[in-house]
Amino acid sequence: METTAKSNNSFLRKTLSVLGPGIITASLIFGPSKMTITSKMGADYGFSLLWVIVVAIFFMMIYSKMSARIGLASDDTILTLIRKKYGKITSVIIGLGIFLVAVSFQSGNSTGVSLSASEATGTNPKIWIVVFNLIGISLLFFRSFYSIFEKLMIALIILKLFSFLTTAIMVPPPLEAFAKGFIPSIPDGSIGLVIAFTASCFSIVGALYQAYLVQNSKKLSGGPSAKDTLRGSQTGTLLLGVMSMAVLVCAANTLYPQHIQVSSAAEMGKALEPLLGPSAKAIFFIGLFGASFSSLIGNAVLGGSLLGDTFKYGNDLNHRMVKIFISLVMIFGAAIALCYGKAPLELIVLAQSITIFLVPFIAVVMFSIANDKEIMKEHVNKPITKVWGALGLLLLIGLAISNLITLLK
Repeated sequence: METTAKSNNSFLRKTLSVLGPGIITASLIFGPSKMTITSKMGADYGFSLLWVIVVAIFFMMIYSKMSARIGLASDDTILTLIRKKYGKITSVIIGLGIFLVAVSFQSGNSTGVSLSASEATGTNPKIWIVVFNLIGISLLFFRSFYSIFEKLMIALIILKLFSFLTTAIMVPPPLEAFAKGFIPSIPDGSIGLVIAFTASCFSIVGALYQAYLVQNSKKLSGGPSAKDTLRGSQTGTLLLGVMSMAVLVCAANTLYPQHIQVSSAAEMGKALEPLLGPSAKAIFFIGLFGASFSSLIGNAVLGGSLLGDTFKYGNDLNHRMVKIFISLVMIFGAAIALCYGKAPLELIVLAQSITIFLVPFIAVVMFSIANDKEIMKEHVNKPITKVWGALGLLLLIGLAISNLITLLK
């Protein structure tokens, strides 16, 4: 009996070490911003933007796998590699830029987690912004923070999947309309949502962090095989795509026919009514909380640990200075959310759009390192990966230009 328990524990640890990094990346990307943008895509344009999810997920898989291979190829962190290859200034620009991106995302995460509690209880959202950020900061003081962090992300991603995937399966979409959604088209007025979704789903910052997660996983577990690590990375990205499609399908099935334009969390919750009836709002708030709180923690860890690495404190999540930087992401993000005067959902969409200007620069540097045979050795990019990686760069540059034109109008 004891041998069986030990065997089960060993299997669980191995599974966590393989899937953990990919699932954490999916969790920090699939936050309130993703739920908001994807709900708006389905509510405003039905199934016609399903193809955007496929494109964004495909390129996210390319870059997250690339980043995972960087983590396998070198014991140096990716910012250390950037510092050695391109110099201190480049690494500082990227590290500070990612910190600012994390702070802008964090304001949306704080908003999302407060909405899930305030709209469910009828209380002031500002109270919950403070409460949940204090809870997030308090988690930093637990020993073995990475292990706690990994298990928390997995639990919350299960919560998200439950909320939307069950509805999408139990109330299936009309097949013809669903199939047409995979044919590329850009309906009038949808370009802003297309840019915001692609920027958030094809997340270069999230992909880059995969290298750190793989290195942390290697240290804790004794190192899963390279094949298992890359498979875990792809599984997390596929989960991200499944959740995004489930949210869009629910909104397209329920909100689009009623011409409901998403402007509040309660309206997003109506997408679950066909299956859950009067309980839909409560279940949606649980899913929104799972999405928001996982991103609140994950995004702060990403921004804080990379800023710590920028100033040569490494990426050890138990290092005192790294914990301070993680806390700063939460504090600054909460402060912006508390002070922002416009509708909270506008803030979430705006934060995703602005970051598209920084990511092409990060993607170029990451792509270059992954192509460096001296650094990567047997993990260097294969010719087909170089082709798809270059096309991904062109997509990001195109999005940045399109976003600039949109913002200047």
